This record gives sequence, C-alpha cells and structure tokens, in this order.
Amino acid sequence: MNEAVNESTAFSPRRVGAMVLRYWYLLRSSWPRLLEMIYWPAVQMLTWGFLQAYVAENAGFFARTGAIFIGAVLLWDILFRGQLGFSVSFLEEMWARNLGNIMMSPLRPVEFISALIIMSLVRLAVGMVPVSLLALAFFGFNLYGLGFALVAFFINLMLTAWAVGIFVSGLVLRNGLGAENLAWTIMFIFLPLCCVYYPVAVLPVWLQPIAWALPPTYVFEGMRALMIDHVFRLDLMLQALALNVVLFGAGVAAFLMLLESARRNGALMQTGE
Repeated sequence: MNEAVNESTAFSPRRVGAMVLRYWYLLRSSWPRLLEMIYWPAVQMLTWGFLQAYVAENAGFFARTGAIFIGAVLLWDILFRGQLGFSVSFLEEMWARNLGNIMMSPLRPVEFISALIIMSLVRLAVGMVPVSLLALAFFGFNLYGLGFALVAFFINLMLTAWAVGIFVSGLVLRNGLGAENLAWTIMFIFLPLCCVYYPVAVLPVWLQPIAWALPPTYVFEGMRALMIDHVFRLDLMLQALALNVVLFGAGVAAFLMLLESARRNGALMQTGE
C-alpha cells in the first residue's frame, strides 16, 4: 500500500514521457501546425535579413557589425517561440476539454510542466533549425558559429520563455479561454523593453532600470557585444541567469497558486472553446 502511494506521489518520468508522446502525436498529425512553426520565423528572418543587406550597402557602421539584425531576429524568435511552444501545448488541453481529466489523473503539476517544457523545445527545434539554415544559405549568418555564447544565450532565453509560459498557462487555467490571447501577446511587452534591436542606452533614463530588470536584455546586450566588439560578456550572462532563477521560481509559484484557486472555484471543469 505504502509503495503504491509513494509511486503515485514521486516524480514519474514515465508520466512526463506519456504527456510528451501525446503532444508529439498531435503535432505530427497536423501539417498546418508544423508549417506555421517554420513560416513565421522564416518571414521575419528574411525580412530583416534583406533590410540588413540594404543597410550594409549604405552605411559603414552596419557593414562592420555583420549580421546584427539577423542575430537579433533569431534570438528573439527563440524567446518568443519557446514561450509560445509551451503555451500552445497547454492550450491543446483547454481546446480539447481535457484539462480536468489530466488534473484528476496521477500526473503531478511538476510533471505536467516538465512535459510542456520538453514540447516547447521540440516545437522550437521544428521551427528554428530550418530557419537558421535559411539564414546561413541566404545571408551567410551561422548561428551555430557563436559556439559557447549561443549556449549561454539559449539557456537564458529559454528560462525566461518557460517562466512566462508557465505564468500565462496559470492565468488561462484560472480564467478560462477568455485569457488565451495572452499566449500570443504577452511576450511582445518584452520586445521594446528588452532592447532586441538597439542598446539599452537608447531608452529614456527612467526606463533603463526596468530594462535591466529583464533577463533577455542582458542576452541581447551580450549578443551586440559579441558581434560588434567580438567580446563574450560572461558577466552579463551570469546576471541574466540569476534573474532567470528568480523569474522561473516566481512563475512556478504563481502557476501552483492559480491551479489551487482554479480547483477551489471549479474552473478546471469549465474550460473549452
């Protein structure tokens, strides 16, 4: 009896794997979903890439900075698609009216979150790997040539994406599909404040502390330092990691609180389109 109880309460990789397999079957059975994950990053990369090609031909500074726009676009898409991949996998359960069943199963919230994290990586890989190869073919920009810097950028961006995705999922869980638009819009609040395409110094002085409170700001500043000055700023990456640990912990705590509130108010059984 005790063994059965311990098995049901312990973290189970098998339950996580079962959820990942469920989302993978949903993903591979729908070619529009697969196409969409490649389409939008490709459009952004090509648009900004051709803009950069034009600027590079007409301005000496931008010619010296290499593929700074393409790098910014690709890193931004990692952040945005990482969060969206997490949130969409969660919304699949809302659309299918299956969330109540999942929450009544032995699946624990931490296992559910783990499965969604894995699926965000899968969705990101489906969308970004082809686009990164297009960037190499069209503009000679090798994202993977950033080496260890890319690993540091990627880890920090994904931690932010997951923290935001977890929080958004909790809001949708508590408030129903009326809040689902947050999954597509909330990350764009970060776009001007994280200084994706320009340095923090461009912002008004009173906005700069807010920008520095966001982990992605350090990543994009680090990307510009690498491409313009050819210097890897480890200090920026460590500061981003420290902020991400706090942000991720706050996201998980908020999700658990919103889940408990949804259970108390019966919101789990009122989901759906």
